[in-house]
Amino acid sequence: MKPAMLAPSVDASFRDPAQAGLRVVAMGGGTGLSTLLRGLKHYAPPPGNAQVEGHPSLISDLAAVVTVTDDGGSSGRLRKDFNMLPPGDLRNCMVALSEDEHLLSRLFNHRFRSGAGLEGHSFGNLFVTALTEMTGDFAEAVRLAAEILATRGHIYPATTANVSLSAQMDDGEIVRGETNITASKKQIVELTMEPADAAPLPETLEAIANAHLITVGPGSLYTSVITNLLVRDIPEALARARGVRVYICNLMTQANESLHLTASEHIERIYEHAGRPIFDYALVNTGEVSEELRQRYAAEGAEPIQPDIERIEAMGIRCIPKNFAAEGDVLRHDAERVAAQVLKLALEAHPRG
Repeated sequence: MKPAMLAPSVDASFRDPAQAGLRVVAMGGGTGLSTLLRGLKHYAPPPGNAQVEGHPSLISDLAAVVTVTDDGGSSGRLRKDFNMLPPGDLRNCMVALSEDEHLLSRLFNHRFRSGAGLEGHSFGNLFVTALTEMTGDFAEAVRLAAEILATRGHIYPATTANVSLSAQMDDGEIVRGETNITASKKQIVELTMEPADAAPLPETLEAIANAHLITVGPGSLYTSVITNLLVRDIPEALARARGVRVYICNLMTQANESLHLTASEHIERIYEHAGRPIFDYALVNTGEVSEELRQRYAAEGAEPIQPDIERIEAMGIRCIPKNFAAEGDVLRHDAERVAAQVLKLALEAHPRG
């Protein structure tokens, strides 16, 4: 069932037509970003339509900036075979923002179970690969695929350079490649990108400069969030941005990326890599996690992130502590609740009309 357009936490000012027209940028990768986009898209109009289910749209322009460092699975195989950027995270964002999350999106997410050379590949990844070969331009291939899916927003790779990651671990070892970094049992101390001067798309910098709201996260601390901040000019663009900048903190730690780190320590790691403060607000979950899920995550070396609110606010960041979690087979952010909260922050800072 489609969620109600206005979550209970959104006040009546959201219904005022004079306040419509927010420009929003969401940065990240993995399932965290695609989950958030599913919440935000319900406030953005379908392509060619100025209305959302009979209400004025709150978002006039929605852009997702997506990490492109994956080198495993279907994306990794296509990256190696076709010398192209990995399409997986971008495909997930396309499906999340698609107008019809039924047949076409199911087709894009379909993963072949057999077939020489096909087994393990998703149709959407192959589709983007075909468009990349046809156009000779990965960013254009992503744009065309998003157009076919009638997405309620733009999707930009963080960079079109063929980048890879290296991580210095807590024992001094250098581990190269996202898959190897994620698989390592050691703690990440510093992440770097090769080449170090990889440039963003001009459209990304323009979207950040013009945004009323910029969200960063949720997602794996290093391999989904910090990766975008290693792209040249993006940290500087975030520091200069006039829009409200919101960090959406993860719900659980991750074994080698954020083991035992509190919410404020997540932000500290981000600032260390960005080289500057870039957040005005932080959304931190204070809802309880069931004992069943706690035990399941503990088996993977994960635990709920501690919301050290006073320390976050001592960094000059306003903390928004609430229950942002939705439990199912796994723990995810409640997309509608988070979307409503960040849009409310944007409207309070940038009233329209």
